[in-house]
Amino acid sequence: MSSEGNGSSPVLREQHYSFSKPMRDVPEAERPREIFDQLGPENMSDKQLLALILRSGVKGRSVMDLADGLLNEYGSLAALAAVSPEDLASIKGMGRVRAQVVKSALELARRLAARGEAAPASVRTPEDAARVLRHEAMASDVECFWVLLLDRKYRLRRPPTRITRGILDASLVHPREVFKEAVRTNSAAVVLVHNHPSGDPQPSAEDIRITRQLVEAGRVMDIEVLDHIILGRAEGGRTHDYISLRESGLVSFGG
Repeated sequence: MSSEGNGSSPVLREQHYSFSKPMRDVPEAERPREIFDQLGPENMSDKQLLALILRSGVKGRSVMDLADGLLNEYGSLAALAAVSPEDLASIKGMGRVRAQVVKSALELARRLAARGEAAPASVRTPEDAARVLRHEAMASDVECFWVLLLDRKYRLRRPPTRITRGILDASLVHPREVFKEAVRTNSAAVVLVHNHPSGDPQPSAEDIRITRQLVEAGRVMDIEVLDHIILGRAEGGRTHDYISLRESGLVSFGG
C-alpha cells in the first residue's frame, strides 16, 4: 500500500476503486439496505453485505466504493479476516471503530462455522485432524505448527498445542518443544499439523525433513507420530484442502 504525505494513513490502491456518485444519488433499489429488505441477506453479494456493516462511505467514496476497495485489496473475505485490526484501522476511511465492527462480524462468522463443524472427540483419520484446525488455519496469514495430543484410543487429551507461528524450519520446530506437552500429559500418540497460507498444501523439502526428524524422535520417546497434515485450500482442481504425509507415502511413519 501507498501512503499519503508524511505520517498519514495508508490508502487502498486507487485502481481498486471505481469512484461513483454519493449513496444519496444512487437509486433506492440499488442501495444495500433496500436490497436487504427486498432480497434478504442470503441473496446479497459480499460487497453489499460488507457495505451494510461499514454503514457509510467517506468523502469522495461511497460505502460501496469502500467495500469494493477492501475486497479487491485483500482478495477475499478469508484474507480480510486475517488482517489485524490495527492494519485495517489504518486504511483511509476505516479507523478504529469500523475496523472493530468488521473484525467482530468476521469473527462471529468464523465461530459459527467452527461450531457448525464440531471438532471430533477422537482423531482416527486425516479428515478428523484437518477438521480440528481447519478454521483456525484459514484465518492465519502466516505458517503455524500445531500438535494434537492423543491417548491410546486416539482421543484428544486437550485443545491443539501451537508450537510455532511464523516461518517453519527445523530450528523452530524442535523435538523438545513438540513432545514436551505430550510427555507432560502422558499422551500415547501425536498428529502434527501446519498450514500453508498460500493455499497450496503440497509439502516442501523442509516439511518432509522436519517430519522425518520428529517421527524418529517420537520412536526414541515411545510416542507415536501418526501423521503430519498440511492444510491449504481446496482450489485449483484439488478435491481436499489438506495433504496427509502418511497417505502420500512421502514419509514412513511405521505402525
